[in-house]
Amino acid sequence: MSQSSCGADDLIQRIKEILTTREIKRASAAAGFTDQGPPSARAGVLLPLFCKDGSYHCLFTRRTDRVRHHKGEISFPGGIYDTSDEDLSATALREAHEEIGLKPQDVDLLGALDEVITMTGFVVSPFVGLMPYPYSFILSPEEIEEIIILPLAGFLKEGVLSEEDWTYQEKTAKVYTYHCGRHVIWGATAKILRQFLELIPVGGIR
Repeated sequence: MSQSSCGADDLIQRIKEILTTREIKRASAAAGFTDQGPPSARAGVLLPLFCKDGSYHCLFTRRTDRVRHHKGEISFPGGIYDTSDEDLSATALREAHEEIGLKPQDVDLLGALDEVITMTGFVVSPFVGLMPYPYSFILSPEEIEEIIILPLAGFLKEGVLSEEDWTYQEKTAKVYTYHCGRHVIWGATAKILRQFLELIPVGGIR
């Protein structure tokens, strides 16, 4: 899929090389989970990248107040593993289709990031994918309030990222927060985003 308007740089190829040649850190073992279970505590999310106005952007969603978990929060498309899913990347793609109408065949998966444990007890497997833009999104009215599109370069600005220790149900963890105008991205989503930005060659972002 063409991203020619972002120039002739090899950023996407470099991202794919980095993600497919590194060893993924599994958080599930630390949480006491085997590779097969419990399925109800596993989730897959998609970090969607695309070229817009000559620079790379990332897509987020704001969840409605009607969903069961993480009401009103900014997150990546994704959700809980279903037994019909071939694997957790299939979970991420299926959920992205259900939530925002992004078809799996329109996503070029670039690789996986390390697993992340949320403070609510889910083990999340994040996957990075390249998608076309503009795109005819179809939002799930029950799950998604809005789509949020932000440039990758904006996350690299000084003062955008902060961190502090939060306690939830007697568990304390370091929580990262990105402040992007009126948008506040925190928790597991911010942790996944930070991990991605630390891995990729930020010099190629524009």
